[in-house]
Amino acid sequence: MKWLIVLMLPLTVQAWDPSSFKKPSSGELKKKLTPLQYEVTQEDGTERPFKNIYNENKKVGIYVDIVSGEPLFSSLDKYDSGTGWPSFSKPISKGVTAYKTDSSLYGVRTEVRSKIADSHLGHVFDDGPASTGKRYCMNSASLRFVPKEDLVKEGYGEFAALFK
Repeated sequence: MKWLIVLMLPLTVQAWDPSSFKKPSSGELKKKLTPLQYEVTQEDGTERPFKNIYNENKKVGIYVDIVSGEPLFSSLDKYDSGTGWPSFSKPISKGVTAYKTDSSLYGVRTEVRSKIADSHLGHVFDDGPASTGKRYCMNSASLRFVPKEDLVKEGYGEFAALFK
């Protein structure tokens, strides 16, 4: 008779930790990101409206910075603004985004950047839904979507409770 002994060891998943992030060099980012992702996040570019991966995304989960993995937005706060870019009424939590005055095009706008990686994400406007009055108009190229079923596995388990 043969015996199979299985050890049940706890699976530990490393949570996303802002203190462990070190921004890669430009050269490393050019290898890691697509040309469009690099242009948007590092050179303050803008992708074409309606021709991006997350504008039509209706799945449940969170959106994180493509460069650092910083949690930024929840699908619960995503809505169709009709602009052609993914739009959110608010960030996933306070303090995850930084803001800059942007006067590069059509007057003055408020640019939204990720706090830790300093990635250009998009812009925020005061024409959003009544709940906040804000429209965070983001570039899909600056984001990565993490479905709710993968939150724990990818280190974002603290956000799973949002979707219960």
